[in-house]
Order: sequence, then structure tokens, then C-alpha cells
Amino acid sequence: MTSSKLTGFLTEKLNHLKSQGLYNEIDPVEGANGPIIKINGKELINLSSNNYLGLATDERLKRVAKDAITSHGVGAGAVRTINGTLDLHVKLEEKIAAFKGTEAAVAYQSGFNCNMAAISAVMDKHDAILSDELNHASIIDGCRLSKAKIIRVNHSDMDDLRQKAKQAVESEQYNKIMIITDGVFSMDGDIAKLPEIVEIAEEFDIMTYVDDAHGSGVLGKGAGTVKHFGLQDRVDFQIGTLSKAIGVVGGYVAGKQQLIDWLKVQSRPFLFSTSLTPADVAASTEAIDLLMNSTELQTQLWDNGDYLKKGLKALGFDIGNSETPITPCMIGDEKTTQQFSKRLNEEGVYAKSIVFPTVPKGTGRVRNMPTAAHTKEMLDQALATYEKIGKELNII
Repeated sequence: MTSSKLTGFLTEKLNHLKSQGLYNEIDPVEGANGPIIKINGKELINLSSNNYLGLATDERLKRVAKDAITSHGVGAGAVRTINGTLDLHVKLEEKIAAFKGTEAAVAYQSGFNCNMAAISAVMDKHDAILSDELNHASIIDGCRLSKAKIIRVNHSDMDDLRQKAKQAVESEQYNKIMIITDGVFSMDGDIAKLPEIVEIAEEFDIMTYVDDAHGSGVLGKGAGTVKHFGLQDRVDFQIGTLSKAIGVVGGYVAGKQQLIDWLKVQSRPFLFSTSLTPADVAASTEAIDLLMNSTELQTQLWDNGDYLKKGLKALGFDIGNSETPITPCMIGDEKTTQQFSKRLNEEGVYAKSIVFPTVPKGTGRVRNMPTAAHTKEMLDQALATYEKIGKELNII
């Protein structure tokens, strides 16, 4: 029998979230996650996927995934340190290192796992982490797990970062200090000021850690934010995901050979979780190979992103200060944001509302993610729907 304490707790908390417009409804997708998706039997223009380049449904990736299942099975069968490291994993990691311009790389089961793994394997209670206030939840949790002192830095505020870096170093309280930032901030679409961050880090002999989940495949001719700024040799940790622009699932850390050697013997998700499946590894390798040999998909992504931005701005929507194809429509009030998203859905556009705790209270927005797979006709239909619902709800 379920505990009455648990039932009471859950009922109260769930009702509170629903009353505040903070309860997130999950919509199962019937079929593939492409530019058009089907939910409850209805086709919708999909503007909520992180499938930036459309590779999640790419026929080339499907083919190599099927071949890998035939040759290597559906599962790796063990953790990496026993006999779960397949030749496919080695090939993927070599490809990632070449892609990111580093000596070596190590693959994990998810981007979230990367941050849980890498931060806690290097930092401990005797250290300090300077963390941008808008960093992803996985970075925040990775920092907490390390037990290092977390020093919150105002978002992309280089004066604040310099001051706090100087204070941390001069306090002589910490053995090591690390600066951690997202490369691209996923809810606003702005890009980290990596050149200034690296300069500050080098001035004070501080480690640099960039989570480029939303930059890889998008910036730097596909290689990410670090390459975009030409800083491959000056950033200590490059973190990425295989589940967004790459179109599959998993994550990786790229850096010096010694760093990767250390993570393979000390990071707990590597040591205690079964490896990525053969199909996922093969498909990820194929995707990276495609990106290293062509910029066609990036060009299409940016073209679609610019087109949607221009259209929404012309309609009078507040799209924030995005520097990437990520296009938020800033609404503010949580309930209005949820209502706006619901009405878009009813009219054939799937653009999910983003509210607290993903973003701060009072900053609700609908996050739009045009991909390389969208056509201009799809985007025009979405813009017409935005105009209709925006006027209906007095947002524009």
C-alpha cells in the first residue's frame, strides 16, 4: 500500500504546479522526430526539436546503424572497463577528437552524464568553480556532485568573472579553480564570450570547461563554439552531446590525452554504466564524418533560422538576443506562455512552452528551433499561425 505521506506530498505539489502554470504535459510522438511530427493522430510543424541538422531521420545514419546491429548486436553487453569497449567505440572517439581538434576524447551515455562525470572526476571539496548563472542543469548538478565551492558568475559578465576569479585566486583557499560555461546557452541562443573567458583563465592560471551541447554541429563549420573562436588549443575541456545536431544519443569529453586517460579510470558514469549501443555509436560516427566533409546542412540550418527570426520580429514578437538559430519568443507570464503554446498546438504548430524551473520565473517563453530539414513553406505556415495566436492573446 502506498504511504499516505507520499500520496499527500505528491497531490499537494502536483496541484501547486498545475495552478501556477508550471506543470509540463508530455506529448508522445507517433513516429520519427522530424520537421513534421504526429501527436494524437494530428500532424504538426515541429519547432521544438534539438535535431538541428535533421540527422535523426537521415537515411545514411539509419543504414550504418542497421549494419552495426547485424555485426555487433543491439547492446554493448558490459561497462567500458570490462569488455564493453567495442572497436566501434574506439573509432567514434578517434573521430570526435579529430572533429574537435583535440588529442583524445571519451564517449558517455549522455551529455548529462558527461557533466556529472568530468567535473567530479577533476574537482573536489578543496577546489572552486566559477559557473555562469545560466549554465545548464547538468553543469549545476555536476558542480554540486564534485563538492567544490560554487561561485556563481553573472551571465556573460566579464567584469564579474574577472573580479571573482581574482578573489578566488588571491584567497589561497583552493587547490584548483575552474571556469565553466555553456558554449551556446540553449534557452536564449546567445554565445559565450570565450575569447575573454580564456584570457581571464590564462591570466589567473584557471582551468576552462566549455559545454558545447548546442554549439557542436552549429558553429565553427560544425565543430562548435571553441573552433568558432579558434581556441582548440586553449580550452581544457570540450563537452558535447551526440543527441542534438549529431542526431543520435550520447555525449563526449574532448581534451588532452592525459585528461581522457584520467576520466577513463576515475569518472563514475564511465566506470559503472553499460556502454553506448553499437547502432548509436556507428550512427554518431557517420554523422560526425558527414559534418567534417560538408557544411551544407549548417548552411541550411542558419538560413532557416534567419528566416524565422526575421519573420517573427516583423510580426512584433520579442525574440530576445539570440545569436544562433535558437529563437525564443519571450512571453513572461507562465500561464500565458502555456496558453500560447497550447493554442499554437491546436492550430498545427508544435512549439513547446519553457517555464520555471528551466528558466527563471517571469521569463516564460516559447522556444523555437528551426532545423535544416524545415522547408520555407513550413516556416511560412508557422509564422501565419504565430500571427493569428499572437493577436488573439494580445501578445503582439
